[in-house]
Amino acid sequence: MKKPKVITAGEAVGWIRNGSTLCTIGMSLVSSCETILKEIERQFLETGEPRELTYLHSCGQADRRGGFVHLAHENLLKRVIGGHWGLGPQMMDLIAGNKVEAYCLPQGQMANMYHSMALREPGKISKIGLGTFIDPRIEGGKMNERTKPLEDIVEVIEIDGEEYLRYKEIPIDTLLIRGTYADENGNISTEEEAMVLEVLPAVMAAKRFGGKVICQVKRILKAGSMEPKRVVVPGVFVDGIVVCDDVYENHRQTSSWYYDPSYSGQAKVSESASEPLPLSVRKIIGRRAVMLLSKDSIINVGTGIPNDVIGGILEEEDLLDDITITVESGIYGGVPAGGIDFGISRNPQALIPHDRQFEFYNGAGIDFTFMGAGEMDQHGNVNATRMGNKAPGAGGFIDITTLAKTVVFCSTFTGKDLDVGYDSEGIRVRKEGKIKKLVNNVQQISYNGKLAARNGQNMYYVTERAVFRLTEDGPMLIEIAEGIDLQTDVLDQMEFTPLISTNLKFTDKAVYQEKPVGIKERMVGA
Repeated sequence: MKKPKVITAGEAVGWIRNGSTLCTIGMSLVSSCETILKEIERQFLETGEPRELTYLHSCGQADRRGGFVHLAHENLLKRVIGGHWGLGPQMMDLIAGNKVEAYCLPQGQMANMYHSMALREPGKISKIGLGTFIDPRIEGGKMNERTKPLEDIVEVIEIDGEEYLRYKEIPIDTLLIRGTYADENGNISTEEEAMVLEVLPAVMAAKRFGGKVICQVKRILKAGSMEPKRVVVPGVFVDGIVVCDDVYENHRQTSSWYYDPSYSGQAKVSESASEPLPLSVRKIIGRRAVMLLSKDSIINVGTGIPNDVIGGILEEEDLLDDITITVESGIYGGVPAGGIDFGISRNPQALIPHDRQFEFYNGAGIDFTFMGAGEMDQHGNVNATRMGNKAPGAGGFIDITTLAKTVVFCSTFTGKDLDVGYDSEGIRVRKEGKIKKLVNNVQQISYNGKLAARNGQNMYYVTERAVFRLTEDGPMLIEIAEGIDLQTDVLDQMEFTPLISTNLKFTDKAVYQEKPVGIKERMVGA
């Protein structure tokens, strides 16, 4: 039987050739191979090698300090092909400074590209990305000036008279994965990881190209001691195993803690353990967004305001039995963690593979998705992927919003230094934000409003003072908060004049109170 070698992190880095393609699997800091990534960084800074790598990753894999941050060095990387860099400012700086070639692709398409590559298919073929900055007729996912003159890695094709995008294969030379344990035969389990991820498809893709698979684990168990169904990757596909040098520092379940069994399914904690979210502008926006829900909906929450407040609001409003929360990482139920721990959930009902989750989002489509947003324009286009010269990237945004039945964007009305006051009578602007978010044309098209309207999709843009609904003729203002002046606080803070509903309503003042507001009784179908 073929067995992998047990190697040091230093030896693992020696397997990575200059100019080769390195792929890692993880999300946020979940399943990050910190021992190996730190050694790559150390060796590069000391010796200048490995260098000129192409780095492939489907998800954002950082917490501002760890994860792919260790790879964010000029000349260590030549090219990065990834889904999201929002929690890796060092990588965004490389991209903004034209110090690396940079392509962004939708996270779900990347996760499923591994299947296509493993099966020797002619690329990943999908409608996801058409009409957005991924479309080669717009930007082709090229994120800086250095990349613009380079080859396209996505192309438009026609099948049976309909347009699709073909995401071209990217051969993998070295794949880094993480497991909880390996046995002496190299079989890998992931029971204490907080996500299932797309580990096995990536392994199969690497093997198809003759690539090396290296796995970081906590420890090695005796051969035969692992239940067969616990094995995520059979040992015959693993080339090297690195036992973590410091599990509390370099093999954390997520950024904020080493291990909590309530996030990986080994235990349930009392729901009373969590405190209600303090009232804030973000919570107000989240509350108004949640009021759009109907009973028994399956929802998705994205990064930013949604992930930080939607789960907590549903919990304190006693809606967790009425609404099923999903997260793109493959989570169903529970209460999502926020911020740098995005992608995991306390007390989940189910954890399925990351790539399989996108079969739902890209196929049947989620009932509701709640997404953060940076800008919306007069056409209903939304930008959530580029702010100035900073490019956090798409993540799962494009995959999820394209086919969701209802999309709810959550954003403050203006940005930077906004200060608002609120009480039981409504809201007032004490200091206006310096950045307008309702603009004539968005900087980057992450969501195509014209296509969405043409396809009959329901879309709302919810802010602390105003709510818009997308129509075939553009965004329509349908609601403002009491205490807000329509002209001064809304229209004068926009670069375009929206359609205004003939039945313009006031926001329910309950969203501004401290205590739960009884959203369950206000929902459609309650």
